[in-house]
Amino acid sequence: MRQPLLRKAEIMRCILTKSSLLNIPISPNFNRPHQILSSNFLSHTSVSQGFWSSNSREYCSRSITGVKSMALVNIARGPESVSYLNQREAAEIDEILMGPLGFSVDQLMELAGLSVATSIAEVYKPAEHNRVLAICGPGNNGGDGLVAARHLHHFGYKPYVCYPKRTAKALYNGLVTQLESLSIPFLSVEDLPVDLSTSFDIVLDAVFGFSFQGSPRPPFDDIIQRLVALGDPNEKNQKSPVLVSVDIPSGWHVEEGDMSGKGIRPNLLVSLTAPKLCAKKFSGPHHFLGGRFVPPAIAEKFKLNLPEYPGTSMCVRIGSPPRVDISALRENYISPELLEDQAEADPFTQFQKWFDDAMAAALKEPNAMAICTAGKDGKPTSRMVLLKGFDKDGFVWYTNYESQKAHQISENPQAALLFYWGGLNRQVRIEGPVQKVSDEESEQYFHSRPRGSQIGAIVSKQSTVIPGRQFLYQQQAELEAKYSDGSLIPKPKYWGGYRLKPEVFEFWQGQPSRLHDRLRYTPHGKGAWKIERLSP
Repeated sequence: MRQPLLRKAEIMRCILTKSSLLNIPISPNFNRPHQILSSNFLSHTSVSQGFWSSNSREYCSRSITGVKSMALVNIARGPESVSYLNQREAAEIDEILMGPLGFSVDQLMELAGLSVATSIAEVYKPAEHNRVLAICGPGNNGGDGLVAARHLHHFGYKPYVCYPKRTAKALYNGLVTQLESLSIPFLSVEDLPVDLSTSFDIVLDAVFGFSFQGSPRPPFDDIIQRLVALGDPNEKNQKSPVLVSVDIPSGWHVEEGDMSGKGIRPNLLVSLTAPKLCAKKFSGPHHFLGGRFVPPAIAEKFKLNLPEYPGTSMCVRIGSPPRVDISALRENYISPELLEDQAEADPFTQFQKWFDDAMAAALKEPNAMAICTAGKDGKPTSRMVLLKGFDKDGFVWYTNYESQKAHQISENPQAALLFYWGGLNRQVRIEGPVQKVSDEESEQYFHSRPRGSQIGAIVSKQSTVIPGRQFLYQQQAELEAKYSDGSLIPKPKYWGGYRLKPEVFEFWQGQPSRLHDRLRYTPHGKGAWKIERLSP
């Protein structure tokens, strides 16, 4: 029986609320605004003159999901298309979230810290920026920093925590206990070096948030001056470490930004809930927004301009990433060794093992593969397709028999497949002859597809020139009308499957300093395979 490949469906979460819940007035003595990061909301830019008292406290959060997700690509949105929250709006949204929507402080703090940690991991990999100093203030912004430090530890970083003014509440005591249980060091202000660049790769500024007013008092005044001394992130001679600010660069005005012109200059700003007005003054290279669980009703009430988050990613870049020297882009892979005595004797079994690992790692479309073909002219072409089954007879995919690759296969029935699982530092190359699967097999798979995909296969005369996208929509509409009664949609004669029968497998595992593992399998007698190690 040929193995089916299951695609993992995205899980979408919705919070349903009555619209009346979104019209709750703000209590004038409410002093615990809690901001939530949201992939679902960014706000308009109208400025209110209302401010919260200096003892009000902010909170930021972001929705939890699996991490490769650190491997997921974030889609940038230009800062000019994103709207911003003033202080009153941020606090009002917080009150709604903390009131009728039922979020608790510890829940939101957990989400906030995770959002900060994953944003850091998107830009600064632990192999190059391993030592992190989290400087945490006495309020909820500091709590977010404590949570972020814990997640960074699990992401492979080595965090240190400076928490000089501890909040004497069970929630914060618990966060400290969690960090201590992981043997994460706590440093006093006296323990900090005068020049932070000598001991750390990243400094996390989780001191003050959007409710802060006035001038910083000891010991935070001295700490902020040390952060200022790190310099301008846009200067080539800027000292290490890089500086990351949580929601508001500490010491900045929530709406006016760095009013003195002498404040800190973070490399990365992680906005929570939505960017605050001061973020318009942020000039560093990396600005992210996190979280994605605020109900649409809030976005509608506040006329928020919402960014789209890709896949299951929990942070999205605002603005374009800085230009980099392509020749300097490189990854120093850290992976378990792929040794001959640990590899499976049968390459099909080894492939199944690695494919299962890719599924378990929640990689996007682990069955995606590049297929390379060449016609009689010898000119190779490649494209991505989806593997739809494999067994001892070979690897199967489906396509249009009148496409470019089909014409090349008819002239030269040899092909090469490539699977790349970047999140695991792995790739698999497979080469061999190709032939069509049986009509019965193609027919069975065709009718297992969603009806929309069946119609799409008929509409698409793959690789032919068409006058425009509307041409496809028109034919799609005609076919949908034709088969609207639910009748069987016939499989086109020009559509079906191919099977590549492997003659060579190569399993590649990335290793440090480009000393990668490469194990090649070739037939060696009846039903047996020879394993050889290739030089990287």
